[in-house]
Amino acid sequence: MTGVANAPTERLGVGLAALGRPAYINVGRAEVLPGPRTVQAMRERTRQVLDAAYAAGIRHVDTARSYGSAELFLSEWLRERGHADVVVSSKWGYAYVAEWRIETEVHEVKEHSLERFRQQWPATREVLGEHLGLYQVHSLTRDSPLFGDTELQRELARVRDSGMLLGISTTGAAQADAIEAAWDLRVGGEQLFGAVQSTWNSLEPSAGKALRHAHEGGWRVLVKETLANGRLAVRPPAPVASVAGRHGVGADAVALAHVLAQPWADTVLLGAASVGQLRSNLLACSLRLEERDLDELAAAAGDPATYWGERSALPWH
Repeated sequence: MTGVANAPTERLGVGLAALGRPAYINVGRAEVLPGPRTVQAMRERTRQVLDAAYAAGIRHVDTARSYGSAELFLSEWLRERGHADVVVSSKWGYAYVAEWRIETEVHEVKEHSLERFRQQWPATREVLGEHLGLYQVHSLTRDSPLFGDTELQRELARVRDSGMLLGISTTGAAQADAIEAAWDLRVGGEQLFGAVQSTWNSLEPSAGKALRHAHEGGWRVLVKETLANGRLAVRPPAPVASVAGRHGVGADAVALAHVLAQPWADTVLLGAASVGQLRSNLLACSLRLEERDLDELAAAAGDPATYWGERSALPWH
C-alpha cells in the first residue's frame, strides 16, 4: 500500500481564491456560497472556512493581492483569533479590478512590472505583517517581462536578502518551462527564488518532473488547483470516479489523495468555498491509495493544451 502522508494536515493549506471576491471560475462554488455575496457575507464565509481548517490542523493559508478582499479578510481573522502559528503565502502581479461585481468583462489585470511590485509589496506586507512567510510572482510564464527587467530583479533581490522567501506561481501548458527559467535566474550570485506554486492534478500532471526537480533541489513546492477548479469534484473522469467508488469517498478526496501521494508536494492547497466542501476534502487525509489506484488515476491525464483551453473557457460566476 501507498500511504498519502504522515500527519497529512501538516501538508495542507487553504487557498482563498474562491472566498475573497464574489466571482470566480471554480465549478461547484456558486451553489454553496451565501446569497447575496456581499462583502460581509464573504468575510463571514472566509472566517468559517478558516476556523474549520485551523481546527483540523491546517496552518498554511495562500492568498494574493488580486483575490479581492482576501488579504484583508485573512488579516482580520488572524488578528481576531490570535493564531501566531499560521503562515501565509501571497502573490503580486495581478490587480483586482472588478470592484465587487459578478457580471463584468474583466476581473483582474496582470502586470509583472517594477511599478506593480512597488505598489503591491508594501500593501501586502502591511496587512499581513509577520504572518507573511512566502511572497510569489503571480502566474509567471517564460515570456514574462520579469526575466529581462534587471531593475525589478534587483528590487526583488533586496526583499529576498531581507529574509523573505520569494517564489513563483505558474500557469498554462508550459509550466515546466517557467519553472526551469526561474530556477536559472540568479541575482547577486544566488537564486532569486526558493519556492514554486504550480497546478498539478489528476487531469494535468505535466509539471510533475519539474516540480520534483525543484523539490529535490531545495525549493518548497506548493500545489494549486488540485481539483482542477472543481471539475474533478463535480464531473470527475471515469478513473477518478472508479477509485472513489471503490473506496466509498467523494471524487474530491481521491483527487486530493492523488496529489498527496506525490512525495515532492510539500504543501497541497485546498480551494474550498464552504465548510462542507472543506470537510469532504479532508477525507483525503485518511485515504490510502494502493498501487492499483495510482495506476488507474494516471489514466485520467490528458493533453495539457486541451486542459488549459478548457480552463480558460470557464466562466466567472
